[in-house]
Amino acid sequence: MNYALVTGGSRGIGRAVAVRLARMGYPVLVNYQSNDAAAEETLALIREAGSNGELLKFDVSNREATVAALEQWQASHPEDYIDVLVNNAGIRRDNLLIWMEPEDFERVLSTNLYSFYNVTRPLLQPMIRHKHGRIINIASLSGQKGLPGQCNYSAAKGGIIAATKALAQEVGKKNITVNAVAPGFVKTEMVEGLDEAELKKQIPLNRFADADEIAAVVAFLASNDAAYITGECISINGGLYT
Repeated sequence: MNYALVTGGSRGIGRAVAVRLARMGYPVLVNYQSNDAAAEETLALIREAGSNGELLKFDVSNREATVAALEQWQASHPEDYIDVLVNNAGIRRDNLLIWMEPEDFERVLSTNLYSFYNVTRPLLQPMIRHKHGRIINIASLSGQKGLPGQCNYSAAKGGIIAATKALAQEVGKKNITVNAVAPGFVKTEMVEGLDEAELKKQIPLNRFADADEIAAVVAFLASNDAAYITGECISINGGLYT
């Protein structure tokens, strides 16, 4: 059986993506770090969508824990593999660089960028063996445009976009596509503390996105309709370009 794995899948964009993939028929593995209640809610929504799923609790920034969790899952599912990977887990620790503490820079890089390596690498071999895979990375407008107070976040998301383009060239001949989506401002917990009224003035569509609008593009990239798209970063930002 072909599974989908969504990191940071318990809330926000991750939850919306998990439910969309469930509607496509994928059993969904929901990775999360700490919020058990939110993860259970996501699992219930997956089942309401007509599929099934499992919860995988581990910190994507911890390489050893990540590899152990994925190897344990694979050992218990010898006939299955993860065909769709959505690298969504992310955090913000905003501040002007002059006041940014080292741990805030390092934590954002490890959770938002190093996790790409930690999660993706163990799953490549099964995809290559099955000659099929879809890897979709959640980037950000911040990684394209750069935003003040987000040197750490912009660096991580910019790195994700570059890694997407590089990996796409490495695995394309194995029928594995690698793409990214770059949301602008989305109505989730990630934008708490931002001035929505002021920011909307900069957006031609004059609103923040819904998480479902991001999930729709991710679902398209996971589908057979997107089989000839790889190495791309699709902006979903309401017209808010660099």
